[in-house]
Amino acid sequence: MVSPTDPNKIVLTGENSFIRLHEGQGGPLLTRSSHWRILLSPAGPGHVLYLKSDLTNDEVRIYSDNIALARWLQGEIETFLFPEFADDSVPVTDAIFNNSGDHRSFWTETVESEEETIALTWHDFAEPYMLTVGAGTVEGRPHGVYSCFIPARKAQMTLNGIVARGVTLSEMRGDKESSSSCLAWSETWVKP
Repeated sequence: MVSPTDPNKIVLTGENSFIRLHEGQGGPLLTRSSHWRILLSPAGPGHVLYLKSDLTNDEVRIYSDNIALARWLQGEIETFLFPEFADDSVPVTDAIFNNSGDHRSFWTETVESEEETIALTWHDFAEPYMLTVGAGTVEGRPHGVYSCFIPARKAQMTLNGIVARGVTLSEMRGDKESSSSCLAWSETWVKP
């Protein structure tokens, strides 16, 4: 009988939705965001937004309601996903996080600091699917990840009401329709 439990150690569980906007098919990446809502981690629960965009003059910005979580994610996960987000010399801006919507029509994550309001919105969704990457199966990464991806065919990011340029690109993940902008819910990272 196969064991119903995963033998790996749980590193974190929560969400890690993202928006990646390109100038067009084959064009450069103009905005990259990584939005975390963490329920369980060694650094506790909280939210973090890592952002690099034409609206930030291509500089990395980090917003969080738990600075320890932001720094822990940099060393544990972002260093493998996007090393520019792992630069711990980038200051962390204190922020308040909220969300609204429904995955059937639209979803918005709002991040508010003392001087900025950022809105990340996903809409025109494709069919959800489970992403499963076993621990140690990607070269150079010890982690495995299990996540419910809800691909958005369209997404928008605004900073103080100014809309970031670019579009979400359609892409395939295995045999599933996906995109460069996805809600990633029920996400759990593990390692041996």
